[in-house]
Amino acid sequence: MIRHTARYLAAVAALALLAGCGMAETATTTAALAEAKAQEAKSAKETQAKIERKLEDAQAAAAQQRENAEKLTE
Repeated sequence: MIRHTARYLAAVAALALLAGCGMAETATTTAALAEAKAQEAKSAKETQAKIERKLEDAQAAAAQQRENAEKLTE
């Protein structure tokens, strides 16, 4: 009876250890995914800022061209 109980407890302990390893792996994976998403969001914000700067530059250039065209027609 004691041997049976000891084997049972050993099996339970082994399963608990394996479950713990799986949880640690899941936590590590989740942290890595969160970091990747944060980097992706940062990159998207940088891209948006770059596009907005280019748009502002293009609008300024168009305004300058209109101004030059108006001066020529005066």
